[in-house]
Amino acid sequence: MVFDLDMIRNFYSNFLHKIEKIRKVIDRPMTYSEKILYSHLVGDLKRNFRNSYIDFLPDRIIMQDATAQMTLLQFMQTKKYKTAIPTSIHCDHLILAKNGSYLDLKNATKQNKEIYTFLRSASHKYGIDFWGPGSGIIHQVFLENYAFPGGMIIGTDSHTPNAGGLGMLAIGIGGSDAAEVMSGSLLELKFPKIIGVYLKGKISGWTSPKDVILKLSGMIGVSGATNHIIEYFGKGTNSISCVGKATICNMGAEIGATASLFPYDINMKNFLNKNGRDQISDMAEKIKYFLKADPEVYQKPCNYYDKVITIDLDILEPYINGPFTPDKATPISKMKKEAYKNNWPTKIEVGLIGSCTNSSYEDFSKAISIIQQAKKKKLKINSEYMISPGSKRVLSLIKKKGFLSLFKEIGAKIFSNACGPCIGQWIRKENKKNSENTIVHTFNRNFSSRNDGNPKTHAFIASPEIVTALVFSGNLTFDPRKDMLKNEIGEYVKFEEPKSMETPTSNFDMKKLGYEKFSKKENISVIIKKNSKRLQILPKFFPWDGNHFMNIRLLIKTKGKCTTDHISMAGSWLKYRGNLKKISENLLMGAVNAFNNEKNKIKNIITGNYETIYNVAKFYNSKNIQTLIVGEDNYGEGSSREHAAMEPRFLGVRVVLVKSFSRIHETNLKKQGILALTFLNSDDYYKIQEEDSFHFYIKNICYNNENIEVELIHKNKFQEKIIVCHSYNKRQIQWFKAGSSLNFIKNH
Repeated sequence: MVFDLDMIRNFYSNFLHKIEKIRKVIDRPMTYSEKILYSHLVGDLKRNFRNSYIDFLPDRIIMQDATAQMTLLQFMQTKKYKTAIPTSIHCDHLILAKNGSYLDLKNATKQNKEIYTFLRSASHKYGIDFWGPGSGIIHQVFLENYAFPGGMIIGTDSHTPNAGGLGMLAIGIGGSDAAEVMSGSLLELKFPKIIGVYLKGKISGWTSPKDVILKLSGMIGVSGATNHIIEYFGKGTNSISCVGKATICNMGAEIGATASLFPYDINMKNFLNKNGRDQISDMAEKIKYFLKADPEVYQKPCNYYDKVITIDLDILEPYINGPFTPDKATPISKMKKEAYKNNWPTKIEVGLIGSCTNSSYEDFSKAISIIQQAKKKKLKINSEYMISPGSKRVLSLIKKKGFLSLFKEIGAKIFSNACGPCIGQWIRKENKKNSENTIVHTFNRNFSSRNDGNPKTHAFIASPEIVTALVFSGNLTFDPRKDMLKNEIGEYVKFEEPKSMETPTSNFDMKKLGYEKFSKKENISVIIKKNSKRLQILPKFFPWDGNHFMNIRLLIKTKGKCTTDHISMAGSWLKYRGNLKKISENLLMGAVNAFNNEKNKIKNIITGNYETIYNVAKFYNSKNIQTLIVGEDNYGEGSSREHAAMEPRFLGVRVVLVKSFSRIHETNLKKQGILALTFLNSDDYYKIQEEDSFHFYIKNICYNNENIEVELIHKNKFQEKIIVCHSYNKRQIQWFKAGSSLNFIKNH
């Protein structure tokens, strides 16, 4: 079965016409990103869209089960009967990894029955494709079944850019954005700048596609690509498979990129064909010279990209990134020195392969290449080893090829085709709380407490082959390129370079892979149980009254990294993603209070007591005291989860003032009617004291980026003024005035 065939056929038949029309207006060679952006743009073409908010019409929307709940609850408020563009839901986040795939899936189906029933009923009512629990991880399933070169999709998950590995512009968004586009609105996006990454040479040996993005993360940092698309080019791209490209694009989210993209090539054609989608590759082949940047761009890239970065694949070595942040990049040759210098625990407790970043057949084949060598060399694993296949398709292939038996034979535990430990859905046994330890994994994020809830777990990111080799050594400082291991009979042996195995051609029955096509019956009801603890019809956020924000109280001044994991934790809280009242109890639990360096402990200025952030916020809200959150750089880094914006709004937070925002979180705050502001002078962050109150003079707020004057009133009654900035455009000001973007849509 080929999904969206008529839509894709229509897209390709019009693509060249659109490109030629665009060419006449902008009158210059185009990057591949620009071709896709312009071909999905709605409205009059202009010569220069830079720094402007533009409306786009994507080809499809994808959602995972955790974010889909709130998205659907918001979409239901629009009173629409069907989604305006094709949409799919993928049940991958709510399966807890504990005992192994069979029991975990069985338990998840039982424990989340209410959520799956809600999502399934909403899918049938609104015309949404539904992929049930166990079908696979959203981005792997999308890559296998929906992605196509030149298209544009949006998804309620920050790693949606994974589809850039198949030449598709894929953008992570919040659920409000998705609900709006589902209801017939357009996607509003600030026209991104473009970073060109020139890949020279060829990947070989122990170096993998994962090492490209691990290297790049270290080069530009977690916010280095904010409001940029990363477009890869150069002969080096030809040595990277389609799923390898997807791995690189997936982790572009870790450096703030709006999307990441590779030009169409033979590797993409082969991937489409091997997944039974040769009708798509046939169409793409006919226009393949247009599914990349123009030749002039490649000849003089500095003239067309906003920035050009070069990575030489011939000399690129494997990287191990971490701990606690994905941009702390260490070449494997320097890990021993870095580990001892930083006093990292070097004994590896667990190695994990999977997640949306590395769970393809190719990824597992590289791990198997190491395992097959280990068997011959009489080596045993020295760490726990856990596997999460990316989809039922991948699981079927590795089972058929005997990989699954080999994994089990060496002692690996096989988890479900789901996110599991990557997002904190992991009951980790034999792990004492708050004890220092090290794990290595192929995931994309390694924030404190993210995987197992232990803030002292040092999580490191590497490729599947490096993780597997490290599991056999049991030590973080092991370099499989040169180091030897002592085997069962006392011999010292060395691994050879891993080999990837060609992905078999596969055609599967979609129903057996977990797919359900929506019903065309009329009068289907969305099922929400009365008095449910998991789902709740959304409360209405009230509009702005048009007055200045006076006597705003400081809720918390956060210190250092404050990701969406810190603002609204995943893990055990995932089950409450459809109940705003309940999940708000986790507000900012992981954030560090700048005044006492403690987590989840802030001062209630009225009572004088130190309490949890939720309790203080709830108290202030009950007294009609509006509050403010203050933060540092790249605030809201990480997941697309809009709960990190909805929870503070629900509890009376009206302003978030920071040094800088991550892209998705800033938009999510705007969508929920919170005033998202940045310091004009970042040093003003240090002026804010624990018992301050604030006057925000916003009565004349307008969309021309006019700065806002803020008056700080300190405990000793001393007053001082600071200036803050906003990036609201005309439409976003309307959202703020209406109280939320959905309020605005319902009223217009």
